[in-house]
Amino acid sequence: MSVQSAILALVLTVSSSASAQTAAENQVVGTWRMMSATIDPGGRNIAAYGEKPNGLLVFTPDMHFVEVLTDADVPRFASNVRGGGTDDENRMAMSRSIGFFGTYTIDEKGEFSGNRVEGSTFPNWIGSVRTRDDLTLVVDGDRMTEQFRRPEGIEIRIEWQRVK
Repeated sequence: MSVQSAILALVLTVSSSASAQTAAENQVVGTWRMMSATIDPGGRNIAAYGEKPNGLLVFTPDMHFVEVLTDADVPRFASNVRGGGTDDENRMAMSRSIGFFGTYTIDEKGEFSGNRVEGSTFPNWIGSVRTRDDLTLVVDGDRMTEQFRRPEGIEIRIEWQRVK
């Protein structure tokens, strides 16, 4: 083996080891299922997405995320047409679900440090940037706790379970 070939092999080995190490350090990467969600106006801990919260949160290794949160008890539209809901049906569907996506960051310890929303079913979130000041994700094994403070000060707490 030539010296150049040996150096190239060493560089490729180090590069792939560094990539594997970076992915292993990212504590949030993967798919998470929502187990519970509460909203805390005045300490009341109300179910944020009903008694049957249903949601997934996916963090990709290339630093993108997708989060969809729904209430499994929202009634179906009588028309069976997505754009054909009544005002009440649309209001219920909109107020008891949200979907958004964007990019996220981690710190040197592999802990979540913030995100930027690129698209959302709630258009006011598009372009918003969240830091640890208003959004924290704490991983403990296969469980993760999300705490989010809305701009008006209301706190939401979501418990996640890693999907295997």
